[in-house]
Order: sequence, then C-alpha cells, then structure tokens
Amino acid sequence: MSDDVLDRYGFAERHLSEAARAVLDELAETLRRDIVPLMAEAWERALMPDAVLRTLVPMRLMDPAGVSAEEADSSMFSGFRCLTLARADVSVATIYTAQAGLFRTTIRHGGSPAQAAAWDPLIRSFEVKGVFCLTEPDHGSDIAGGLATRARREGDEWIIDGEKRWIGGADAADVLAVFARDEADGQVKAFLVDRHAPGVDIRIIGGKVSLRPLQNAHITLRGVRVTEEKRLHGVNSWRDVAGLLRRMRSDVAWIATGLQAGALDAAVRYATHREQFGRSLGGFQLVQEKLARMLGNVTSSLALVTALSAQQDAGVWSDENSALAKMVTAARARETAALAREVIGGNGLLLEHDAARFFADAEAVYSYEGTHEINALIVGRSLTGASAFA
Repeated sequence: MSDDVLDRYGFAERHLSEAARAVLDELAETLRRDIVPLMAEAWERALMPDAVLRTLVPMRLMDPAGVSAEEADSSMFSGFRCLTLARADVSVATIYTAQAGLFRTTIRHGGSPAQAAAWDPLIRSFEVKGVFCLTEPDHGSDIAGGLATRARREGDEWIIDGEKRWIGGADAADVLAVFARDEADGQVKAFLVDRHAPGVDIRIIGGKVSLRPLQNAHITLRGVRVTEEKRLHGVNSWRDVAGLLRRMRSDVAWIATGLQAGALDAAVRYATHREQFGRSLGGFQLVQEKLARMLGNVTSSLALVTALSAQQDAGVWSDENSALAKMVTAARARETAALAREVIGGNGLLLEHDAARFFADAEAVYSYEGTHEINALIVGRSLTGASAFA
C-alpha cells in the first residue's frame, strides 16, 4: 500500500522498509494480473485453482529477496502480506496464511528449537504443506475445556483418537498439526500427523456460502500412531496453545482489514464507471457518504492492526489486545462489505463485480480465530478482572 489512495496516513511507508514495500507491490500486481481473474469461477465451482499456490510459492513471501530476515519474520510484514492477499481474495489469504501463519507458528513456537530448525525451511519453501487442527465437531468456542480428541502413550509412540472440523486446506496438506488431550495427565499436547497415516480420514465439507474456494475438512482419527519425535515438545498445556493463538489472531485482524480494502476497491471501481440518471454514480451524495464510511473503517482498522503489530514486534504479546483487534476489524469488515454491496446495488450480488465475494467472506472472518463474543469476553475480563466465560 506504499502509494495507495486507501493508505491516507502512510502506515506502510512508516512501518515497512522500501524493500518490503517493493515486495508487497509486486505481490499486489501479481494478484491483480494472475489470481483475481480466476476467483469468480473458483467461487462458483468451490475449488481453489492450482494456479494460486503455483504462482505464490515461487515468490517466497516468507523470506523474500532483499528483505532482512528480521523484517521478513516480523508481525508487521506478515500483517501487510495478509492484507495484500485478502484485498485480492480472502480464500487466497486464508490458504496462504494456513501455511505461513497457523502451521508455521505452531512449529516455530510450539516445537523444540531442534524441531523448529528442521521444519521451518520446509514450511517456507512449501516443500511440506501443513494445517492447524484444533476445532472439533462439538467444540469450537469452548475448545479450551472441551477438547475431546485423545492421545495415549505406548512406549515411543502415541495413539490418537478423535475428530477435527473446519480444517482449511487439509485435503492438500502433507502434515496435520493435531491437538489432543493426553489421557495420562489431562493436558493438551500437539502432534505432527502424516496426512496419509493409517486411521486418518479426511472429508470435504460441502454446502458453504463463505470462503467457497477454500476446502474445509472434517477429519477423523482412529488409532492413529505418531512417534514421540513427532510430538511438539513446546506444547504441554492449554496455556501453551493459548500462546500460539495469541500470535495467530493478529493475522486474522489483518485479513479483516484487507477484506475491507478489497470491498472498497470494488465499490469505487463500480461507482466511477456506472452511470445512472445521466451521470456517474460516484457523483451522488449518498454514494459518496457510503464510500467515505468505508474508507473510515479501513483506515481505523489499519491504524489498529499496525499498532498491534508494532507492539508485538517490540516483544509485547497481549491476549486482550489481539482479541480487541480481531473483534473490531471483523465487525468493521461486515459493515464495509455490506456497504460495498449497497453501492453496487443488485449487481453487487454478481461475482463479476467482486463485492459479493467479500460480502459473503466477511461472515467467515467474523467467526474464525475466535468469535466476536469470545474475543469480547477476553477484552471484558481484562477491563473488569472478572471472567464471564461459562
């Protein structure tokens, strides 16, 4: 967003190096040229085009040339990368972040130093593709206490039984990062499960009206055996899982911000080309008011997520601040996407004008990585000192 009309306060220029901004500008252009033209049909067919990762993987967006390792690994660069991807399409942002955010974070911060060192190059290059498997059919918001997938140790192996649901990208993954409760001590542990291991069954969830190109899966694990070497040695309790979620939640706030930018792009493009009553739609007062409100939402969300990432890059990690950012940006995403659809009118329901994708996808972003209500309770607890969780 270095020269972007939507970045009115110069957030990208203030927070990113020139080299990092150049990488993101190249990404934005690649998305516009090679990916966005595919997404209406992808949404219609509910299939992610192979061309998406085939185009993005060679760009090495987790360790781009010319960008220092410190900046490439920063919350700020990761955030702007999420925003740029989501501005094009939220399913594209989600499938890439499943690898670069969820799976990578799980191993880098949930594994031992040796595990992180061995796996990280494979993750950055996409030589190994992985997904994060926490949510279950009967446990989403109450997963901390309700996690039902079980693991028991037999010698140097663990045996896992249970189910996971809503796991994005599982059908194309090589490895599943599965969270299970240790029957011996009742604590949550994490395991790297081979997607083709005996006892693993993956079924695609059909009938979605949001994030349609992204394949979400229901995973059943029956007597799946995993060696102790494949247990992530830094995850030994729910507290450790919460630490991972704290790092991941900021990515979703950035995706919610990018969704808004994409919706506003679609609305402005339509308003400046469509004519009604003999003049440009963009010249009507009510249309301009809606566009201004949308820009206000994008700008305030961008201010919030850059402040959060700056804080995290300074070493301050706060559950309530991550939750606040996700809660606010996801709510604003709903409003912004609805306004974009309004500006485009009936045509806003057609995929060819892009706003329909953002309108539908805002519902998924509003719910994943912590619902509005759960994030509100995290924030509320920090304000009052009293937990209102059931």
